[in-house]
Amino acid sequence: MKRQAQSDMISICSTTMHFDDCETVIVVPEKAMNEAGYIQMFSVKDSGHAKHDYHALAQMAYFQLQDDELDVRKVDSPLTVHAAGETIELCGGMVVCRDTSGAMYVLVQAGQNSKKLLEAAYRYCTRWIRLDI
Repeated sequence: MKRQAQSDMISICSTTMHFDDCETVIVVPEKAMNEAGYIQMFSVKDSGHAKHDYHALAQMAYFQLQDDELDVRKVDSPLTVHAAGETIELCGGMVVCRDTSGAMYVLVQAGQNSKKLLEAAYRYCTRWIRLDI
């Protein structure tokens, strides 16, 4: 997991969509369902506040999915995340992000289990908050 803060916005793109103004991003690769240590997180906020943003984002997405209120966007191509001077290409998994207006987006590769991926992200962020308090 990365807890890097940066001053520039985070961008996410695929062949069919592009988001340039993300503030908080959780990258959940498919292998994170078995080993949560592969989850990566990025925020434009300082790291002290970022961990709470990650937890809130994962929790909100997970609860909305349980209540059938979450708009999960299926993606047929790799997702590319540009954050903190890094480029991450995700070929299997999910990206959860919040933009500057507060809107939440969940992008998942076609054929992936959205519920399991969100469960992994939510559990991981919850454990991190509990251990860090």
